[in-house]
Amino acid sequence: MPRQDDPADPRGLIYESYRIEGIGEPECRSIFLDWAIGVPIGHDSSEFVRKLLGRFGAEFPEHPMTGVLKAALVPPGHEGRRGGAAGRRPRA
Repeated sequence: MPRQDDPADPRGLIYESYRIEGIGEPECRSIFLDWAIGVPIGHDSSEFVRKLLGRFGAEFPEHPMTGVLKAALVPPGHEGRRGGAAGRRPRA
């Protein structure tokens, strides 16, 4: 039975991912996406990710879910080419 007493992981998806033996990064990314979709509107998902990393990261530093959670905290990089009218205007 998944844990349901954790506000950062109410459905227990992240908790259960750490219990799956032999899980890989692609599966962890899929589980993370399902978890992220379930974050209530208006809540800071990065705060939840930090809490989950604090709970699991030190104990499972080499687990693929730990890598996925860390990657989730990295801000998105600058996008490349812009298309349409935005691509024709100079950047400020």
